Amino acid sequence: MITGRNIQVSFGKKPVLRGVDVDVPFGQVLALCGPNGAGKSTLLSALVGDLPNSDGTVTYGSRNLADLSATELSRRRAVLEQTPSLSAAFTVSEVVRLSIPIELPPSDTDRLIASVILQLGLTEFAHTPVPNLSGGQRHRAHLARVLAQLKANRSLFGPGYLFLDEPTASLDILHQIAVMKTAKAMAKQGAGVLVVLHDLNLAAAFADAICLMRDGQVAKAGTVGEVFRASVLSDVYATPIAVEKMSNGPLLIHPDYQNVA
Repeated sequence: MITGRNIQVSFGKKPVLRGVDVDVPFGQVLALCGPNGAGKSTLLSALVGDLPNSDGTVTYGSRNLADLSATELSRRRAVLEQTPSLSAAFTVSEVVRLSIPIELPPSDTDRLIASVILQLGLTEFAHTPVPNLSGGQRHRAHLARVLAQLKANRSLFGPGYLFLDEPTASLDILHQIAVMKTAKAMAKQGAGVLVVLHDLNLAAAFADAICLMRDGQVAKAGTVGEVFRASVLSDVYATPIAVEKMSNGPLLIHPDYQNVA
């Protein structure tokens, strides 16, 4: 499990994270939610080692994050940034191949590349340069890259962690659901998954736990039912929000327009 305690991050003199405690266990999807500027992406960056903490600790099991080398980190977690970039005109297959450790046998590598490309509906674009794809297709290509990294590392080194920063932002509804199903499947296979989401309904449908943030702090954490309550969400988002229980189980979350001033 990844454990973060009293995480504090400042940009200059401005505090962005203020004493955040968070756990990312194996086998679960944890959704980070909250308004713009709440500190969600900053927290993700602190947990993956891309951003130094001003104070507090992050541990991967018994190891302190600060003591892990870049190679050790790459074997433990895979990260999809909010806006992944690519300067060279690599094809989809080539981008996915870049993420796979050399320890994996070539035949296994080829099968894994084909598998994740198929899983994300990109088979017809396997030999297309990523810059030539649409925005949503490019994002799925980068998701294929991190999934291949996570799956390869699992076969070599054991379960790891998947970090997704707003992975559904540029996707249509069909592919939003496909991405979240993929995240859920990875958790069921033993990975710890942390995903930053603005869509509260996607979080309610696919997450096992919620960490709701506001102003660089955790406003409330717990199960979907514990966190996604009308009173809690209305307070955090500073606007009336309604939460309804659907007949088939999931919550339906939407603005309470009848009570908007």
